[in-house]
Amino acid sequence: MKLKLASPDSTLFSSSIQITGSKSETNRCLLLQALYPNISIENVSNSDDAQVMQKGLQVSTGTVDIHHAGTAMRFLTSFFASSEGKEVTLTGSKRMTERPIKVLVEALRQLGADIVYEQNEGYPPLKIKGKKLTERSVSLPADISSQYISSLLLTAPSLQNGLELELVGKITSVPYIKMTLALLEQIGVVSTFDDNRISVAPRTIVNDANLVVESDWSSASYFYSIVALCEIGTRITLSAYKKDSLQGDSILSKIYTDFGVHTVFDQHKITLIKAEDPKLNTVGYDLSNAPDTAQTISVTCFGLGMGCELTGLHTLKIKETDRLEALFVELTKLGAPISVTEKALTLKPSNTIESDVAIDTYNDHRMAMAFAPLALKTNLIINDAEVVSKSYPDFWNDLKTLRFQVSEL
Repeated sequence: MKLKLASPDSTLFSSSIQITGSKSETNRCLLLQALYPNISIENVSNSDDAQVMQKGLQVSTGTVDIHHAGTAMRFLTSFFASSEGKEVTLTGSKRMTERPIKVLVEALRQLGADIVYEQNEGYPPLKIKGKKLTERSVSLPADISSQYISSLLLTAPSLQNGLELELVGKITSVPYIKMTLALLEQIGVVSTFDDNRISVAPRTIVNDANLVVESDWSSASYFYSIVALCEIGTRITLSAYKKDSLQGDSILSKIYTDFGVHTVFDQHKITLIKAEDPKLNTVGYDLSNAPDTAQTISVTCFGLGMGCELTGLHTLKIKETDRLEALFVELTKLGAPISVTEKALTLKPSNTIESDVAIDTYNDHRMAMAFAPLALKTNLIINDAEVVSKSYPDFWNDLKTLRFQVSEL
């Protein structure tokens, strides 16, 4: 599906939008529910990733195809490896077979797991024979994707002796590790996180627990971008969000003050208000704890004519696509003076935006949604726009409620 986007007649909004539950938080809760069936979950994400995770958890033998869902690949690897009697082949899309998983597989093997690579060493598909894992201690590099770490932590309480995890080096994405540990705490699992060592106690049974999934802050980022690119006085209310969020991307409420957007918290809602024009010509952020916001922030800066220096982006190379290279290609099409390295992005201030450019999305939901707000500044075409279903199936309809002109080509 190819969509043409154009600006609403007025860019002074006053609207409310309900956003689906976080897919990251949902998938953590779904795995815990599979281990402890007396857990109930509210506000489950309606994303493709969550549906793939739900289906995968129900399989005992045969092939489990998680398509593009990286979180499901990491989480299900540990789940199946520690589920005695299950025997599956875990695979996904062509891109998924190019995304490394060796670090996680090696860690699980340290615990006694039986996992074999079916094609290329270090990459899916994986042949997994579930067994009782009795080893307790394992170590991982600390600068890897937090999903590897959370994968081990989520299954840890179901292991016979729990888990003692040592992280070697500087830790990446601490908020996502803390999100996982906070969810374990909510179901009564005892854990500690001291320096670079995490300990999780075994737990055979948990009490009845109701886990309420917060809406996705990554999805909120696109509305932060829209408000930043709109007139002073614009207001968009989003639900459901918490001021003390477990999600690392909640840092958006602070970052976007640099773009004149203030966030008002009221019970389980946030209202984004364009209060002033940006005062800075160039901004700089270390996004190692919130790398999924990089695409949105860089596009916001370009739309405002601002520059940015974004660092801590090494994990973007192994996402749904090489997100740094994809940003370089697509922003260059629009006339942006941009450069990227293996872990950073630099955008120079510019006031020129090309019109009627077709943005390629690379099977990456965030490429489609991050560029959409630029329709406030220039007409755009989004190729393969249906990719948003991975995390936010209602995105284009929600843009229509804001009176964006969205038409299929």
